[in-house]
Amino acid sequence: MMDIKVVFGRVLAEVRKEKKISQEHLAHEADLDRSYVSKLETGVYQPSISTLIAIAKVLEVRPGMLVDRVMDELEKS
Repeated sequence: MMDIKVVFGRVLAEVRKEKKISQEHLAHEADLDRSYVSKLETGVYQPSISTLIAIAKVLEVRPGMLVDRVMDELEKS
């Protein structure tokens, strides 16, 4: 089974790029450090629930959508 942090990072990067939002913009709007966003996307860190919600708001998606995409990826592996 793939590492959930890595899968979450991949999903986050995909959704961010689909929305045409830079890491810098996402970080600024979600009140996070850009290096933290980078570490989320590379699977070094995983977000808290409050961080997940802040990120989802900036991306204009529901937090559950991000979680669903992670679950879909994990089920494929």
